[in-house]
Amino acid sequence: MKKHLVVLTGAGVSAESGIRTFRDTNGLWEDHRVEDVASPEGFARNPAPVLDFYNQRRRQAEGVQPNAAHRALAGFEAHSDWHVSIITQNVDDLHERAGSTDVLHLHGMLRQMRTVADETTIYDCTGDIQLGDLGPDGTQLRPHIVWFGEMVPAIEEAAETVATADALLVVGTSLQVYPAAGLLHYAPAACPVFVIDPHQPPAGRRGVRYIVAPASTGVPEILAELGAKSGAL
Repeated sequence: MKKHLVVLTGAGVSAESGIRTFRDTNGLWEDHRVEDVASPEGFARNPAPVLDFYNQRRRQAEGVQPNAAHRALAGFEAHSDWHVSIITQNVDDLHERAGSTDVLHLHGMLRQMRTVADETTIYDCTGDIQLGDLGPDGTQLRPHIVWFGEMVPAIEEAAETVATADALLVVGTSLQVYPAAGLLHYAPAACPVFVIDPHQPPAGRRGVRYIVAPASTGVPEILAELGAKSGAL
């Protein structure tokens, strides 16, 4: 029976592919106030610029490529004796494009959409969404993105996944944003936890091993170590 590696990824993974994060730019996301473009209040107040913002983000994501961290995770899934589950806070599809097959998106995806009246029926989104574009229920289409202040519907599934981990790898996230940060509490007591971050942590957590490195070098390093221990690589 395969061991289970659970990987929690955040914006720092995609940043190395060229996708900027708002937390690196003084609370701005691509020079926009997060409250204006990533909240239900901002959308209700002025929906057209919000739709345009995500149309631009979708086109931007399509123009970048998976980096070494994405490829290493996909390769480890394909060639090791571990089952790899990825839980990501990212809304791009770089993990899937690299070849990972078990990916849970906590905050939705740029390539998906739903209507303002129905958050459970999800549609593929391969182009732009314009004001006046309606779904089958007759209401405005919007990006399938979990905005600030909205519930995270996948969090329970994520917690159940973390609870089955034989090893937990955290990459590209500061572990400051809840509810995602709380997922660490669901890891089994004996489960080793690795955190890859290019910034030295202010204070280490008990039972957590920190690797001060960017995702593109830190992820292959830890995966090689896990593979060597299991005799898989």
